[in-house]
Amino acid sequence: MLKYRKTDGRRLGAGRHARKAERQSLHVRRGDTVQVLRGDDKGATGKVLKVFTKTGRVLVEGVNIVKKHRRARRPEEQSGIIEMPAPIAASNVMLLDPKTGFPTRTRTRVDADGTKERVSVKSGESIAVTR
Repeated sequence: MLKYRKTDGRRLGAGRHARKAERQSLHVRRGDTVQVLRGDDKGATGKVLKVFTKTGRVLVEGVNIVKKHRRARRPEEQSGIIEMPAPIAASNVMLLDPKTGFPTRTRTRVDADGTKERVSVKSGESIAVTR
């Protein structure tokens, strides 16, 4: 006789998959200029190249450079050791104020026409969205 597990009408493991697929809302976006606050590259500034919302990490150009051994995939390609940036935790970077150039926290402000914009806490200056 076959026995089935009770699932209450849900798929098995649905909760685990839902947790794994959760995305974090981060305080930085692609194109922002940030400063690193912790780690080996502390004090370095760079532009955010990519945001990983699932893991809460960001890729900043020129920061956390690692060496990767790469094999040639095509005959005309060169194999060897290449240097590339690796992601760092988003909590270790802070957005730079457009007016002063110092790290700042951000707030959101809703304009009269209903559009949201990020505002620097230190200077009150609007932070432009770069695409």
